[in-house]
Parts: sequence; structure tokens; C-alpha cells
Amino acid sequence: MKAPATSRTAPGLAGGLPYAIGAYTIWGLLPLYLRLVRTVPPVEFVAWRIIWTLPFCLIVAAIMKQGAELRAVLGNRRTLARLTLSATLIGVNWTIYVLAIQAGHFFAASLGYYINPIANVLAGTLFLGERLTARQWTAVALATAGVSLLAWDARDMLWISLSLAASFCLYGVIRKVTPVGALAGLTIESAVLIIPAAAVALWYAASPAGSSFGQSAGSSLLIMFAGVVTGVPLMLFAAAARRMDYSTLGMVQFIAPTMVFVMGLTLFHEPLRPVQLACFMAIWVAIAVFVWDLLAQGSTARATVADAEI
Repeated sequence: MKAPATSRTAPGLAGGLPYAIGAYTIWGLLPLYLRLVRTVPPVEFVAWRIIWTLPFCLIVAAIMKQGAELRAVLGNRRTLARLTLSATLIGVNWTIYVLAIQAGHFFAASLGYYINPIANVLAGTLFLGERLTARQWTAVALATAGVSLLAWDARDMLWISLSLAASFCLYGVIRKVTPVGALAGLTIESAVLIIPAAAVALWYAASPAGSSFGQSAGSSLLIMFAGVVTGVPLMLFAAAARRMDYSTLGMVQFIAPTMVFVMGLTLFHEPLRPVQLACFMAIWVAIAVFVWDLLAQGSTARATVADAEI
């Protein structure tokens, strides 16, 4: 007699890996889009990202007929409070990043997204009760060693990196434990941020330089596209966070900075310093060890299912 069928997904993945890969791949390609809108002041651009994300979410919600879920969220004070907090965290994250870029602290800003995966792993084990295998802890140790090299090199502005890592890590934790779909959650978050975003956009419109939106059809379309560029990866990220271990999600996050690193070398011809090379080598070995462990667990799980079906 066959035992009941069980999931063949590798432990820690639970079907969320495609969403995670999609989110981080889009974020990894984001610099290509940002180069197209580099004439827009960074703070104003953040405001337009929020402003155009809300209608994008509403349109998708209407197409997918998620009005009932949106109304349910609006009627649940606890869920609404959590989404207000997550919206605040992502708004803080974007603002710190933009201000750091404006001040010329590019290295400190990028370092935050190398620290974030380590923060995700710690959050998963400390707050969500997740457990890592010995190989996974080895991978985390390797990644931490690599990131520490970069952190020591940017220690004067380390608070920027830590703020970026902490705000996005906490954002992900809240989205993981909040019982709401990715689309509905992002729609509410965008609605929470729409008033401050509109205020920023109006402030720029009243300035002598005027608003960046409306100066030309091409630039306006690119600014409007920010809603898609912002909304799609955040929805994918929220879906992944709900479906997989947060520790594993953290390691997958190295996809984005690795893509940015490769683009920096090949497209933007940025110099590669020895400390950066050492960091990236440690991180890539860590990823290889982590993936090796997940594949090994997946093979064990499939073998267990096959034995149960005999």
C-alpha cells in the first residue's frame, strides 16, 4: 500500500525559489533602468516610484479580482498595522539609500545589500525558529567573512550599510509573518506611502526646476514604468518570503549584488580592488556550499518519497 504523497520540494524552498530568483534578478538588472532615469533627482524619483506603484497594483488587483482580499485587509486592524509598519520600513530603506547615493557614499550603500543576506539568516534562526544544517552554517560563515572584508574597508560609513540591511531584513520578516497575499499587501503599503510621496512630488513641482514628470513624453513614460519596476519584484519577494525559509531566502539574495558586480565590471568598467575580489570569492563559495546542501536535502527527500511509495 502506498503512503500518502508528500512534497518533493527541497527543505527550505517550499515552492518559493522561482519567486525569489525572479525578484532578485529584476533587482540585479535595476541599475540598467536607473541609468535611463538618472536625470531625475533621486528623492523625487523615490516619490514617483511610490506614486506609480499604487495604480499598477490596483490595476493588477482588478484584473485578478482581489478586491475582496483588499477589503478584508482594510477591515483587519492587526494586519493593517503590520503593513503600515512594513511600508514605513521600505520607505525608510529607499530614503536612506537615496540620501547615501546623493552624498556620494556609493560603496556604503551597496554594502548594505551584501550584509542583508546575513541579517536574513540571523533573523530566520533567531525570530522564526529556522534551523540550519552544518553545511549551511559553513556557507554563512564564508559569506560573513567575505562581507566583513568589505565592511572593514567602509567602516567610517558602516551605519549606512547596517541601516539599509536592518530595514529591509525587518521588512521581509514582517511580510513573511503577515497573513496577506503579495499583491494585496503591496497595494496597502503603496497606499500608506502615497501621501508623503505626493507631498515630495508637489514640492519638486513648485521648485524653480519644476517636476521631472511631464517634461517630455519619453522621460514621463520611463518614470511611470517605475511602478512596474518597483511593484513586480516586491510582489515576487513577498510571495517568496511566505513560501520559503527566510534563511534560504537570504542566501538567494546574493544574486542581485552579484549581477550588479558583473555589470559594473563588464558594462560600466569599474575597477576591481583586491578586497572586493576576496569578498566576492568568499560569497560565491558560500553560495555553492549552500546550494550543494539544498540539492543534497532535495535528493534525500525524493529518495524518502520513492521508498514510501514502494
